Formats: sequence, C-alpha cells, structure tokens
Amino acid sequence: MIKLLPLFAAGLALSLAACEKVPEAPYDRGVCFHAVPEAGNTFRFNPVKKNVASVEYCAAELEGMRLRFLGMGSQNREIVGAYQGSFLILNEAGIFRRAKWNGTQYLLLVRVNGKLAQPGAVPDY
Repeated sequence: MIKLLPLFAAGLALSLAACEKVPEAPYDRGVCFHAVPEAGNTFRFNPVKKNVASVEYCAAELEGMRLRFLGMGSQNREIVGAYQGSFLILNEAGIFRRAKWNGTQYLLLVRVNGKLAQPGAVPDY
C-alpha cells in the first residue's frame, strides 16, 4: 500500500495540471493585440491595430509600442501580443511566436541595425 502512494500522488498531480486553464490568443482576423497579464494565468487583450495584413506587421506594431514605452521610461523590456490565435513575445533577444501560451516558441524576427528582419535574411560577416 505504501508503495502505491507515490504513484497515486503523481497521478493526482498530473490530473490537476491537466485542469489548469491555458490562455488562448484571440482569433480575430487581422487584429493585432497587446496582451496584458492578469491574475490567474489570464490575459486582457487590448486591440492595437485592425486590418493588419500579417503576423510580421503585427510584430512591427508591437515593437513600435514597446520602444515608445521604453522611451517614456518604462522598465519593462518585454511585452506580449497576439495575432490570429498566436502569441507574440517581444524582448531584446528578438520577437518570438507561440501557437499556444505553454507551447514551444520560435524566433520570428530579429533586430539588425535597429530594423526587424527574418532570421537568416542577413548574412553573417
């Protein structure tokens, strides 16, 4: 009986983790959002711009917002956004995209001489 207790505890922990609410990005077509973290692993999504043609344009809008916040004295160097069901994470390392909040992220855009570019678009010298 005592040997089964750790297995029971592990199963209980997994079942509770499966019930945890995972935030989802809005799927509004062409709308770029700033995602503001709130209590309880949720976000408030504020529209930044409508009729945005692609995720790269949304990333550029959010990067402009991030730079304006920094210019006004903000100490927050990272912001989160959303575009058509994906999360965008902007920080000094680059702009990353996640299909799900708790999913794997990949590098979407890098900064090259103060401008945004796709990874690999600029050759190394």
